[in-house]
Amino acid sequence: MPAARLWLRPPIIPAPGPTVGPSRLPRRLLVVVVLALVCLSPAMAQAHPHVWVTMKTEVLFAPDGSVIGVRHDWTFDDMFSAFATTGIKAQTKGEFSREELQPLAQVNVNTLKEYAYFTYAWIDGKREKNAFNDPVDYWLDYDPQATVLTLHFTLPFKKPVTVKQLLIEVYDPEFFVDFGFADKYPVRLIDAPAQCTFTTQKPFDNSFQTFFSSEANVGLGASYANKISVRCP
Repeated sequence: MPAARLWLRPPIIPAPGPTVGPSRLPRRLLVVVVLALVCLSPAMAQAHPHVWVTMKTEVLFAPDGSVIGVRHDWTFDDMFSAFATTGIKAQTKGEFSREELQPLAQVNVNTLKEYAYFTYAWIDGKREKNAFNDPVDYWLDYDPQATVLTLHFTLPFKKPVTVKQLLIEVYDPEFFVDFGFADKYPVRLIDAPAQCTFTTQKPFDNSFQTFFSSEANVGLGASYANKISVRCP
């Protein structure tokens, strides 16, 4: 399977329209896209997720050795990037500046909040609910050669994490969006103590189960979680 793996939930990056408010836009655009997929190719729509992303993640440390946040770079597949940028006026044809994409970035982070940013933390073996504050330092950039969007954002921990083991999982519980690590430098520890190390674990099963709606797949996405395990003995 290629590095840019199957995505599941296109509501993350919908293009804003003049008559639809940002809070409603993602779901309404999603309905249109999903209906089109079902009508054109029912087997395809039922057999796998709908969006692909390649992810890079940085785990951020404070000077005292505690973990203070997670920085994500999520690159969307070219088809979804084309859909997301439809209707955005660009000063240069075929290119989009950071400023031109900023309203779209805002829609992204607003929508992602409903889904816990698809990022889950386990601290010393215990799942930490609501571990993160709202994103900071978020923006989108566009690669005109690859014709793909990348969303950059940082999730600060609500409280600095000082533990022996931290597990970060990235996945969509409803398996509408599928994430995959980048081939090169998928994870970095930033300003970490020398004794800290990390390992990554990719989903072991590349086959996808048939599904008929995202609601029917609740919990399925955890089987395809990308995991980052940080140890600081």
